[in-house]
Amino acid sequence: MRIIIPMAGLGTRLRPHTHTTPKPLLQVAGKTVLDHVLDRLEGLHIEEVVFIVGHLADQIREHVEAHYDFPARYVEQMEPKGQAHALYLAREHLVGTVFIIFVDTIFDADLGFLEETSSDGVIFVKEVQDPSRFGVVTVEEGYITGFVEKPDQPISNLAIVGLYFVRNSALLLECIEKALAEDIKTKGEYYLADALQLMVDQGARLEPASVDVWADCGKPETLLTTNRYLLTKSGGTHGETTNSVIVPPVHISSSASITDSVIGPYVSIAGDVQIERSVLSDSIIDEGARIENVVLRESLVGNRAEIRGRALKVDIGDDSSLG
Repeated sequence: MRIIIPMAGLGTRLRPHTHTTPKPLLQVAGKTVLDHVLDRLEGLHIEEVVFIVGHLADQIREHVEAHYDFPARYVEQMEPKGQAHALYLAREHLVGTVFIIFVDTIFDADLGFLEETSSDGVIFVKEVQDPSRFGVVTVEEGYITGFVEKPDQPISNLAIVGLYFVRNSALLLECIEKALAEDIKTKGEYYLADALQLMVDQGARLEPASVDVWADCGKPETLLTTNRYLLTKSGGTHGETTNSVIVPPVHISSSASITDSVIGPYVSIAGDVQIERSVLSDSIIDEGARIENVVLRESLVGNRAEIRGRALKVDIGDDSSLG
């Protein structure tokens, strides 16, 4: 199968970090968001991975080439016209069986059954309390009957989590082209949900499948929540520290330097970070940051940022200085 990963969004809710780093390459629990997603595909028979990129595309390419050996292709989406438009730009790769994955979220789900399913496709969903924030599906007799993006009225609590397995990609492409040609939009964008609804209208049998975990990485507060979940699940890891107290779970890179500090719980510290005489909890510290004489909680600290003096809660981007 082909894996198609649209990731051309600007990640505006995670600024200032996404001014300099594409959202899929932000760190959480010791790895990038993209790494967490790709690692969950282990065991699938992957023909190639197609990345639909835009903002800071070179960083995505460099990261993939440095860490993975699967065949990879890159398609640029320079205009933010929506999900269906992104897939249309990658239309030459919509061949055979495709698995479309959006990297706003990290998931835990059984994918082993996908290559044996007799359905035309599988749409992964999770029950939520507030469906108005998401695309949702309606289901009858085991198959999806409707797709609605961000419904104004509650019609279902089955939210689409951003994982779409499609056997008949030719029909999907036909429906995407129809949605674009007829200017079928939802709230100003060409959503994949509208194209999938056209597939259902033409008789496609799409079944829902549940995910065990759906962890959002789209906002600072949800990125920290996901960091807590992943560290709790893995137990974390850390190397040597000097005269410091570690409160697990944490992830501390082996190249980080921790001196006279208290770290944890729920802290991720990337490589070449230096921390002295500080207390950190519930925070993500990116590569090369310098922190001295600081109390930090619920904070995101960008690459090579420097913080000195008293602080309680910060969200500062790459190469920033505070104190």
